[in-house]
Amino acid sequence: MVPPEERAPAAPAAAPAPTPQSPAIDSQLLCLVVDDSRVLRKLTRRVAEGIGYTVLEAENGEEALTRCARAMPALVITDWNMPVMSGLEFVSALRAMPGGAATRVVFCTSNAGARDIHQGIEAGADEYVIKPFDEATLKAKLASIGAA
Repeated sequence: MVPPEERAPAAPAAAPAPTPQSPAIDSQLLCLVVDDSRVLRKLTRRVAEGIGYTVLEAENGEEALTRCARAMPALVITDWNMPVMSGLEFVSALRAMPGGAATRVVFCTSNAGARDIHQGIEAGADEYVIKPFDEATLKAKLASIGAA
């Protein structure tokens, strides 16, 4: 019998492999796109994926909060005017969540007034893009906050 002090250390247990039901997601590269327009979610998804993000989608702020509770994204690109819970309410709630303060947030909205922009920034947005927008504008805004 080998004394305990002469035994080789046990090999570390291997981490369980992700299952198809719960894929591993690198939250550093996770982007949540929140918009009630499927067309705009698709456009925004294309931009975020093009700069290396894994993208999840939500149709409203309530659904977005549920997704954030499961996996806090590094980046959120959200509309303001949505059913169930507005983007403004969502961003305020996101900022109060554990880890939510570190998430970069960009509003993409048709609310173009100076007061709207001020409200969005006060709620916790890092940047503001006015609809309609093109891919180059969104990429530039993401780069300005270090998210591209």
